[in-house]
Amino acid sequence: MGYVEDLRAIVGTRPLILTGAVCVIVDEKGRFLLQERRFPKGSWGIPGGLMELGESAEETARREVYEETKLRVKDLKLINVYSGPESYIKAENGDEFYAVTIAYYTYNTEGTLMADTAESISFDYFYPDELPDTIVKSHRKVLNDYIHDHYTNGGFRINRPSD
Repeated sequence: MGYVEDLRAIVGTRPLILTGAVCVIVDEKGRFLLQERRFPKGSWGIPGGLMELGESAEETARREVYEETKLRVKDLKLINVYSGPESYIKAENGDEFYAVTIAYYTYNTEGTLMADTAESISFDYFYPDELPDTIVKSHRKVLNDYIHDHYTNGGFRINRPSD
């Protein structure tokens, strides 16, 4: 069993504070890599997951991205840290927790994209103005913050193919 499973064996479904990390992966065209998730079914999200004991937030982001995509992440840059009452989640199985999520972004990855079928249905790249409607709410906040900081402030440009 992992750390969270060990805690759940002790406290049951009572609320926990769980720390995790996600990584917005941006390709050369300015698109985001999103994961079509198995749970909740039909939802899309940013690759990431929960911290293990003794791990740094950066190590968590790198490990989770690799486990879910087989991509190795380079040059992590902080977007923000998300916490508070709006980070409360009650899972389908009744487990309750408050998430503390550290969000990063990168333009640099190595490897060949391959989905971990235990957690993912598929992966796809999306332009900021073409994001799926079914993105996990907390991940939409991360993407909106990234878009605000990198697109609307005259920063990163979308490189769409010519028509």
